[in-house]
Amino acid sequence: MNYFQLFNIEVSFDVDLQQLSSSYQTLQKTVHPDKFAHASEQEQRIAVQKSAQINDAYQTLKNPLQRAEYILVQRSVEMPNEQHSFQDTSFLMRQMELREMLEDVRHSGDVDAALLEVQSVLSTEYLQLSQVMRTQISENNAASNSAACDNLRKLKFYQKLNIEVDRLEDSLFDD
Repeated sequence: MNYFQLFNIEVSFDVDLQQLSSSYQTLQKTVHPDKFAHASEQEQRIAVQKSAQINDAYQTLKNPLQRAEYILVQRSVEMPNEQHSFQDTSFLMRQMELREMLEDVRHSGDVDAALLEVQSVLSTEYLQLSQVMRTQISENNAASNSAACDNLRKLKFYQKLNIEVDRLEDSLFDD
């Protein structure tokens, strides 16, 4: 099952989330298990399976990074696992710099300003890299798909680092 076809939307990194949501609700109404309460056990099981598939498809397409990964997998791009090391040494250095920047927040004289700075840097870099990946996905050739795969992994790093920033913020201001 192709998720984009399921929701009758064009294969693209940019998705109209309102259209996606509307299609999702329409599909769920047709297969919702409650509609099959008086059906046979097999029909109920099929309804539950279809509903779960629609939920999975919706969750994948509404999340930009999951959507990008789905598109790349559909294009048979080999997705390295999370443990696979980056070949991009400049990005490895940037990872270390960002982690140091995050660690420095704890020891800053102005924690609020330091946190805002980290959040601003992460947001800016995430948006820039996301735009690059968006272009690469739209180009849809072997080189651009491979580059998009690398950038997707980088964006996942930024996403995880943002979670760490949120946790740090919670720990600093919960006291």
